[in-house]
Amino acid sequence: MRDIAVFSGSAHPELAREVCAHLGVPLRPTRVSRFANDCLEVQLQANCRERDVFLIQPLVRPVQEHLVELLLMCDAARGASAARITVVMPHYSYARSDKKDAPRISLGGRLVADLLVAAGAGRVLAMTLHAPQVHGFFSVPVDHLHALRELAAHFGQYDLTRTTVVSPDLGNAKQAAAFARLIGARVAAGAKQRYPDDRVSISSVIGDVTGRDVIVLDDEIAKGSTVIELLDRLRELGPRSIRVACTHGVFAAGAVERLSEQPDVLEIVCTNTVPVPMDETAEKTGKLQVLSIAPALAEAVRRIHNGESVSALFEHS
Repeated sequence: MRDIAVFSGSAHPELAREVCAHLGVPLRPTRVSRFANDCLEVQLQANCRERDVFLIQPLVRPVQEHLVELLLMCDAARGASAARITVVMPHYSYARSDKKDAPRISLGGRLVADLLVAAGAGRVLAMTLHAPQVHGFFSVPVDHLHALRELAAHFGQYDLTRTTVVSPDLGNAKQAAAFARLIGARVAAGAKQRYPDDRVSISSVIGDVTGRDVIVLDDEIAKGSTVIELLDRLRELGPRSIRVACTHGVFAAGAVERLSEQPDVLEIVCTNTVPVPMDETAEKTGKLQVLSIAPALAEAVRRIHNGESVSALFEHS
């Protein structure tokens, strides 16, 4: 790994340090400064010439600040004659802007992808994009990881003989079905409708959940309104137990507290693709469990650097 250089932006340096620890390489320093006119300047403080450069930066709040920071990091690496620039983006928040569902709106997912490529990104390593079509927004190779194995390993400690994995909507049902196959469970899905004022309604749950141990699986939990609406429908059907799981625990506007206060939710499980806010309620109840995806990211980085197959990471017995 001599010709590798790993840098982190300010979005999630803890994850970057953990990835580097698994790789056995140092995390190179990055200096981010701000001019008097509020413009950012980024300096990569290590040699990049003819190196395989990896820039670790999830797009989390403040998203626009961290996006510009990442664009400047790409430009700095390109100007420093990097042999290849790979953006390691565990959370791509603009992936939710993936379709034109109203007149005269922008496709942010595609636009930001174009910006990253224009800034110098030659490859992207992402995790659990919101929709499959987002992969095609990038004009450079994309290695798309998921956290299903990490989640399956966690839930493997329980008796799963009467378990049903429930997707909040049909859009995430394919991911839920893949997870259900991993743990040998059944699958169900909610019939969700989202209104223009951002209200969410789930009219019914399609599948068998009565008297069963339910794992609600979503790709991302932001405000938690969809999950809480789904919990109301599930209670009408009488599950034996309820656990909630997601890859990206954004947990905005007190979502962890609201979910922790649900008496029949035994556990909330997420990964550290984003810095997870820990409030007093979650600490008191002990319901929130954060799994690390650093080993998976590190192995993907190692395989990309060595020219090995990344898709082999998803081969299951």
